[in-house]
Amino acid sequence: MNDKLQLLQERRGIIESGGGEKRIADQHAKGKYTARERLQILLDPGSFSELDVFVQGGLADAEQIGGSYPGEGVVTGYGTIAGRPVYVFAQDFTVAGGSLGEMHAAKICKVMDLAMKNGAPCIGLNDSGGARIQEGVKALNGYGEIFYRNTLASGVIPQISVIMGPCAGGAVYSPAITDFVFMVENTSQMFITGPQVIKAVTGEEVSPEALGGALTHNQISGVAHFKAAKEDDCLAKVRELLSYLPSNNLEETPLIEPQEPLLDQQELADLVPDNPNKPYDVREIIRRVVDGSRFLEVHELYAQNAVVGFARLGGRSVGIIANQAQVLAGCLDISSSDKIARFVRFCDCFSIPMVTFVDVPGYLPGVNQEHGGIIRHGAKVLFAYSEATVPKISVVLRKAYGGSYIAMSARCLRGDLALAWPTAEIAVMGPEGAANIVFRKEIDSATDPQAERAARVQQYRDKYSNPYIAASRGWVDDVIDPRETRSRLLQGLEMMLSKQEDRPRKKHGNIPL
Repeated sequence: MNDKLQLLQERRGIIESGGGEKRIADQHAKGKYTARERLQILLDPGSFSELDVFVQGGLADAEQIGGSYPGEGVVTGYGTIAGRPVYVFAQDFTVAGGSLGEMHAAKICKVMDLAMKNGAPCIGLNDSGGARIQEGVKALNGYGEIFYRNTLASGVIPQISVIMGPCAGGAVYSPAITDFVFMVENTSQMFITGPQVIKAVTGEEVSPEALGGALTHNQISGVAHFKAAKEDDCLAKVRELLSYLPSNNLEETPLIEPQEPLLDQQELADLVPDNPNKPYDVREIIRRVVDGSRFLEVHELYAQNAVVGFARLGGRSVGIIANQAQVLAGCLDISSSDKIARFVRFCDCFSIPMVTFVDVPGYLPGVNQEHGGIIRHGAKVLFAYSEATVPKISVVLRKAYGGSYIAMSARCLRGDLALAWPTAEIAVMGPEGAANIVFRKEIDSATDPQAERAARVQQYRDKYSNPYIAASRGWVDDVIDPRETRSRLLQGLEMMLSKQEDRPRKKHGNIPL
């Protein structure tokens, strides 16, 4: 037995050493951890149990264990994060560049299947040069098997992709299907075709970082949701995100001890300027309402005219959606519509209540927006909010004009509770535009058209552009003191904990993608 145990340890050592000392040193020199080191940082200490340690393609006899591809270039298994089970895989760049072959894919697919069966999140740490060319169509089939499982798992368990090196070609589509994508500055890249191919085909010259780095995908493309300066920070942020999420679509989110906001709620009365055209940071309002003033923003750098993210109210997770008056006056455009719709649908998948802070003057005008399909993209927001059956609360802070008012969780889309601050302006359009139409004759015939116009704008604002007309029809449930916002949200969420809503039977809707 001792001889057999020694042989076991030797062979396990071969697998665990990955590509060997030199390749591990090269990985460290790039500021990157190895696959196993990453899992140690991500998971609770001592919780990792590895699966398929000795899986190896093309094995002719037992003496070949290890061979050219120890562990098939991927480490798979399960462990815990904050005591809650998760399933994980981490590609090992020190073994054949982490390239994906048939058995590499099979290991990942087994972990994904187990995550589905056991209702636990699945986290993938991606660091791969792409498909293993010499395996040809077997590698391509492996990608397809992964994509299919990503799709089946969507809305059932949280799926998180962490890009910690190259992720190119077909490999990018698995992260794209998952719920959240994390990237690390200067070491993560995602692209369909690399810089050399682009130069050969189009003549354009671009660096890998500019083409598909963390900043590019967080700020420009919107492919990634989070970025971090270092791998440690990135993995810590993954743990933080999971703290807001349920393990699956049938479980509730973790309940923690409620905390009062660290920032003064009394300041809410002065945060929205009296001048309706003056910007402010909506996150300052959010932080004065939510538990511990803690807000985990998603897509922080992308489509910044909208803000989405996770917080807690009364110890329970909530999804926060808000218009950001600091950027494009908070208008809805193509990118922000996609951002909001995707986040709303995620929250609905996992029964996370939503709170929407509204200050939206309309859809962004422009030829580029119209030609780019703002109608189609804006419709996604309408569809997502209408489709969602979780508790939905809206708070109109200031402007809520036209179709964009409807889009931001209005009662007519079956919002459950609609509140407004006294500063709210709920109308078909802004007072300036409305006055030009309604009082055109009076303005044109006045001896001082400019003064007449100003008077008519104020008249329209006083009579119509306020929350009380909507409140008189029951479309706003109450006009509240801003300093009462947190208490009213807590009361509303408490009353909706057992909310149930039946919808017509159907296979699924056809969201205007």
